[in-house]
Amino acid sequence: MANSVTFTNLAPILYRSMDRVARELTGVIPSCLVNASGVTVASQGDKVQSLRTTEAIDKATYTPGMVVPSSGDKVNVMDEFALDQYVGKELPLTGETTKKLQNIETYGKWIEDEFTQIIRSMTNQMEAYMAGVAYKGASRAFGTAGTSPFASNINALAQLRKILKDNGAPVDGGQLSCIFDTVAGADLLSIAQLQKVNEAGSSELLRQGALGSLSGFLLKESAGIQTHTAGTATGFDSAGGSAVGDTVLAVDGSDSGTILAGDILTVAGDTNKYVVNSATASGAASGNITINRNGLRETLADTVEGTLGAAYTGNVAFHQSAIEFAARAPAQPEGGDSAVDVMMIVDPLTGIPFEFRMYKGYGMNKIEVNMFYGGKVWKNEFVAALLG
Repeated sequence: MANSVTFTNLAPILYRSMDRVARELTGVIPSCLVNASGVTVASQGDKVQSLRTTEAIDKATYTPGMVVPSSGDKVNVMDEFALDQYVGKELPLTGETTKKLQNIETYGKWIEDEFTQIIRSMTNQMEAYMAGVAYKGASRAFGTAGTSPFASNINALAQLRKILKDNGAPVDGGQLSCIFDTVAGADLLSIAQLQKVNEAGSSELLRQGALGSLSGFLLKESAGIQTHTAGTATGFDSAGGSAVGDTVLAVDGSDSGTILAGDILTVAGDTNKYVVNSATASGAASGNITINRNGLRETLADTVEGTLGAAYTGNVAFHQSAIEFAARAPAQPEGGDSAVDVMMIVDPLTGIPFEFRMYKGYGMNKIEVNMFYGGKVWKNEFVAALLG
């Protein structure tokens, strides 16, 4: 290899690294809407906005007449998220190190492994972030905390589909994904009926271990699935009651503890498991618990007791249109910076663009990869958490 290190020489190695990383467990990001080009005008920390559709205005009566009845204006809601997350890596290349590795003919393998680790670690950080965004933005949850959802059967998939259908989510069209950790994946692959071609309907799972699709979901594993640490609040009751569809629930002071985003809330007499968005009530203070849309499924009466669930693994199911992931490389000043070479490569699996920049210094070069990113659940109703 030539002594002059350029991306022209390194391009084949970069592409081989991308091919290797494309087989990593990144199930969440490719299941979202990936926005890698529409956020170029947003600087670090700027907001990415979208208009959220709200319910039409109710009309109480219909009375024919020659004058069109007046009505109020419809309030449109803008939702937003910021490109406030950052991940970056750098690879220093000294002349002596490069020469030594070239002399023993291991330079190509070494730098390929370095590129692989850069892309893998950056992707894993973004995948884990989006996995957290997804489960915390779920409308409701199904399953038992601390128990693998596919320990003995695949019934959980039907229940997830029911939640999404009840919420009005589109369940056809191949855009539903169910993403879980490797524990749930191993249990799923161990279910006897799925290992029989005549019962599973396909040889892919039996022969190749391909998860494929079941119950209308594309099944995917992810290394980024997280364990949710539950809040500790106990003994809080509804204050005044709430109606079906309400998302802000007034509660009196709990005995003690915290209420955290992503907590699973249940109330006496209601079998639904609601996902907490935020809370102003904590410790002994009264306040509100906000749950994700579409809110309560049943009327909540005054003084009814609420309970927080235990810690759980945040597996998740959602429609692709429900969640957006946005990422871009940092903007450069007019005329560019001191980089002598730049190459952009898009990960074919996740759609994430990685910009490699080479800087020449004194007796050494440096390769950098930087990324601003963020994500948002736009449509809570199209997301359901699967407890594990």
